[in-house]
Amino acid sequence: MKARLTFSVNDLAETRFAVSPMWEVVTSRRALAAATVPDPHRGWADQVRPRLAAAGLDRGWLAEMIPPTGHLPDFLNPVPATTSSGLSDELAAIEATDPEQVRRDLDILAAERDGSLSSRLRSLHRTPRLYLPRIVAEIEAYWRLAIAPYWARIRSVLEADLFYRGRQVAEHGTARALDQLHHTVRWAGGGLHLVQRHCAVTRIETGAGLLLVPSVFAWPRVLTRSVASEPPQLAYPARGIGTLWERGTHEGMEALAAVIGRSRALILAELDSPASTTELARRSGLSAAGVSQHLTALRAAGLTSTHRTGRSVLYARTGLADALLTAQT
Repeated sequence: MKARLTFSVNDLAETRFAVSPMWEVVTSRRALAAATVPDPHRGWADQVRPRLAAAGLDRGWLAEMIPPTGHLPDFLNPVPATTSSGLSDELAAIEATDPEQVRRDLDILAAERDGSLSSRLRSLHRTPRLYLPRIVAEIEAYWRLAIAPYWARIRSVLEADLFYRGRQVAEHGTARALDQLHHTVRWAGGGLHLVQRHCAVTRIETGAGLLLVPSVFAWPRVLTRSVASEPPQLAYPARGIGTLWERGTHEGMEALAAVIGRSRALILAELDSPASTTELARRSGLSAAGVSQHLTALRAAGLTSTHRTGRSVLYARTGLADALLTAQT
């Protein structure tokens, strides 16, 4: 199915890019729901699935609302207010969703499921305001387990994409940038042509402008959101996804070790994927007590972050640590 989104001068003037934490929540949950997780994210999924199952989030609200294919509830992806909105801002918008919008989304889901919804979703349909806070709480829990430990590296990919697209606009204009978003997206004749069934969106159905959202978990597809009076959203695969989960070579480790010590530099190098103190001790060959002391110092220096998962704590590198480790010697 093909769709064409027409553009006026005002629409082009109101076209913008933004990073959206909720698009990463929704698309990552969709990836986990797939029969086969897309290849770039399988290692991530192997780490995350046991945590979600232990927390009961493999069978929660998101699991019921986000199918592997088909409609994604529009209320889960509110319009980001800024180029880099925080998760808390988007969650506040979700909690304040018009109940009729929630019901419209659930009606579409029901139509795709032979007219039926689970008892949980039927309750949400009856009284959205009662259950939206519970959905928000689950999203926060999902974020802590599945996204937050990896957010520094995800965000760096998204922000690099924004920089690249901004340079395209500056050097070649908005039309050129739109034409090179994805192979299913083409700019021609004053309109954006979307060539895939799930991309159906028209200007009649939506507000002015266009919001373009890079996403690491949307790969390999382009996804759209179309809500009356709001600008249409188009979530496209960000550049650099292929290297997102690669273990780095850390050319700068020796230089960093000279500054912070070899043990701490080694711990940072081993945090290519988030890990607990016990796991880091196993990977590095250091004692658990020693690793704990080093992690405390690294966190105080802004080089690691902590993320509680049930009774355990995961440690992750920050963007600053990534920059230090990948610096050329």
